[in-house]
Amino acid sequence: MLKFVSWNVNGLRAVVGKGFRDIFTGLDADFFCLQETKLQAGQIDLQFEGYDSYWNYAEKKGYSGTCIFTKHKPLSVDYGMHIPEHDTEGRVITLEYPSFYLTTVYTPNSKDDLSRLSYRQVWEDDFLAYLKQLETTKPVIFCGDLNVAHEEIDLKNPRTNHNNAGFTDEEREKFSALLNAGFIDTYRFFYPDKTGAYSWWSYRRNARATNAGWRIDYFVTSECLRDRLTDADILSDIYGSDHCPVTLTADLEVESSKP
Repeated sequence: MLKFVSWNVNGLRAVVGKGFRDIFTGLDADFFCLQETKLQAGQIDLQFEGYDSYWNYAEKKGYSGTCIFTKHKPLSVDYGMHIPEHDTEGRVITLEYPSFYLTTVYTPNSKDDLSRLSYRQVWEDDFLAYLKQLETTKPVIFCGDLNVAHEEIDLKNPRTNHNNAGFTDEEREKFSALLNAGFIDTYRFFYPDKTGAYSWWSYRRNARATNAGWRIDYFVTSECLRDRLTDADILSDIYGSDHCPVTLTADLEVESSKP
């Protein structure tokens, strides 16, 4: 059994000052994926016994960035999608294992004025093509802040947020297309009707205290892993960021030695 955790930390150095080390140790994951680390190389020395770590930094300082901590040495590590227009912001890391790929992703935000929505649409198509290319070799597990609440059940105020960034028809349709291409939203696989299950809350208007949130952080897997999935969760009691961690457990093995 493998345990996966994903968390948009919205600035890793700040979260380290809010108990990240204890949270990390307590969750005891096989794989701990981070988004929005907001780091450059050499800006933090964060290591955990028994884990290797892999980092993808944005060229722009203090922006974006991803990381994976893993107990299990991968067969290979890949950064980005090998598409220059997408690969300057440190948004994608992929680890290869004998029976699956693990990808963490921080999907671009369309911005409040939707000025990046058209770019986001291109990103979505290219990222899906990247995943499908991986799938020609073996199944894929991917996780991260996808910056979209898929259905009305996935945010507190769908009517007032309709066509706001993260809940535009275009973004939602792209996520539907991804699922229709052979992927499973693991949280909804286990909890299709659960309401009030959110992973991000605005810092404004006391949103977290009133649970006026959005579910925009996901674990998604290839359809062929359906029978291997055992549970998914949203750890809304863990603070430190405007997002909380999300988890997946799956009946999979990693045939490699620990680092």
